[in-house]
Amino acid sequence: MPDTVRLSDLSLAAFCPRKLHYARQTDRTPPSTYQDALDLSQRYGDVFGPGPADLPAEKLAVHPSTFCEALRAARTSHAAWEELVAPERTDVSLTGKDVHGVVAKVLTDPLTPSLVSPGAPPPEGVWQPQAVKAVGAAKALAWEWETPVDRAFVEYPRHGVIRSVELTTRHKAAYRRTLRSIRSMTAPPQRIDDDTKCETCRFADRCGVRTRSLRSLLTG
Repeated sequence: MPDTVRLSDLSLAAFCPRKLHYARQTDRTPPSTYQDALDLSQRYGDVFGPGPADLPAEKLAVHPSTFCEALRAARTSHAAWEELVAPERTDVSLTGKDVHGVVAKVLTDPLTPSLVSPGAPPPEGVWQPQAVKAVGAAKALAWEWETPVDRAFVEYPRHGVIRSVELTTRHKAAYRRTLRSIRSMTAPPQRIDDDTKCETCRFADRCGVRTRSLRSLLTG
């Protein structure tokens, strides 16, 4: 059986295989905003308590009123709300047939993993690299429990947003492509042609890619 792949490697490679190559050579300690997001994901219930919510505003990425409004929408949107607020299992290490890693929560009714992101959500759904990671988490959980898992959650706690990821054919195909890409990686992958991704990548200088501004692309 091939070595299992880290869950975090899935999202990095889905974003850009070359980014994963450089990330493997550096300290991969999560940023402080990740711990902030993790802490907030355990405090959703405070918003709906009997008294005013004592929210750590410094950990939020949005105004507290925006955060509370988003959480109210999540409460009405997700049948799993009660378990998302008070999960029995948190910080769970999973090892599946192909991937391993830690998920923030494991819900049991139905069996569902939940991932936490320190970043902002897209207007709808989840970012594609996070969808790939979510599929990997669901498959690892299904392998360990020997039970089908049909979805995962991705939480954006600093924004009060919770999104579900269904294991659709498209998402599973993207997961398989990413897994193959990681396992076949023996040298630095080719540079991608996507200025948007390169401009936000902390390895852009090391990678050697040259990005152009939108203005230069329009006038060049």
